[in-house]
Amino acid sequence: MLNYHVLLEAAWLVKDVKSINDARGVAISEAGKRLNPKLNYVDVNVGVTTCPLCGGKLDSVFVAANTALVGLLFEMRVFAAESEEHASRIAKSVIGQALKNVPLKVVEVDPLEEKKD
Repeated sequence: MLNYHVLLEAAWLVKDVKSINDARGVAISEAGKRLNPKLNYVDVNVGVTTCPLCGGKLDSVFVAANTALVGLLFEMRVFAAESEEHASRIAKSVIGQALKNVPLKVVEVDPLEEKKD
């Protein structure tokens, strides 16, 4: 059994926003309220998108008609999983139970290095 770091991506809809910063803050706040206090070990951040023209990095936030679509990233550690697939299923199940009706996609699963004394 190994320990893994799992990164999930979610599409978060925010209504009645006036700016990208407003959308970013509301999305992180709403997600945090659903996760806390039970899942306070899950880190929530705004994702990054690569510009297809210049290759620059942009926050995954799109605002139109005072409605925003925010790409959120959820990070958590999964302990004693049988494989990367098993770790991703555990993370999707745990986070998915708190975030009902929010689509989740596995972005990355990395084994955690074991500490050697």
